[in-house]
Amino acid sequence: MRQRTHEGFLRHKGFLWAQVATGLCVLVIALYWWVALQIKEPPSGGSWLGYLLGVMGAGLIVWLACLGVRKRVITAGHYSLKAWVSAHVYLGLSLIVIATLHTGFQFGWNIHTLAYGLMMLVIASGAFGIWAYATLPERLHGNRGETTRKQMLDSIESQDRQLHDLAQPLDRAGAGVVRLSIEETELGGGFWKRLTGSYDDCANKRALQRLRNLPAPGSAKQAEALTRIEQVMQQKAETLTLARRQMQITAVLEGWLFVHIPATFALLAALTAHIVSVFTYW
Repeated sequence: MRQRTHEGFLRHKGFLWAQVATGLCVLVIALYWWVALQIKEPPSGGSWLGYLLGVMGAGLIVWLACLGVRKRVITAGHYSLKAWVSAHVYLGLSLIVIATLHTGFQFGWNIHTLAYGLMMLVIASGAFGIWAYATLPERLHGNRGETTRKQMLDSIESQDRQLHDLAQPLDRAGAGVVRLSIEETELGGGFWKRLTGSYDDCANKRALQRLRNLPAPGSAKQAEALTRIEQVMQQKAETLTLARRQMQITAVLEGWLFVHIPATFALLAALTAHIVSVFTYW
């Protein structure tokens, strides 16, 4: 029987693309050092080596930006998506060396340095994405355990139904507290709220505080109902915490793309302006 083991994109083909990227960086550094020794100074971006490194860097940037298109094409084998992503990661990191040497370590307040800065932002956000996909799925599983997202939502709905039934013997003030928890509790919210987990204004939390400040109940039946309502609200708070933590981890997984993709398009625009200005005015 054929046995298959899972191999992540970073380890693809025994770190094939890591070796290719490392070899490319070593070759470029050696060439740059050799030319620098010949001309007695660091080669600038306007030298023949600078143009060569610039063409290499620009070609890599355009190719790396095509990953979004490649994701929509299903193939297998040498040009599988896993191989493409592995090459995307390691060749993207090699751009740090190639582009830095292309600049000749000459920076200023201009479109050329802007393109370089945007490239570093794209690489940094991509590195964060690698970390996110390598660590956060395990945290997602550890947070929810054997509970699915649907089960979390069903649990909250069940707790709301219990609160509704338990509130029947309460007076208007008590019923208003329960209604606050049922009708105004927000599970998710906007992206920033999910990302930061800022739920200090949670309606269920405020309802619990108001519940504890209610006047003493007038009957044993109301007292029993209030005690049971407080227990259910605490259970609901625990379920909300679990669900919101799950959404927070998911938001981190998705959020880095809000930086990586716009920065990539900005980089392509700055790169185009950089190339046009070089060939037009240099």
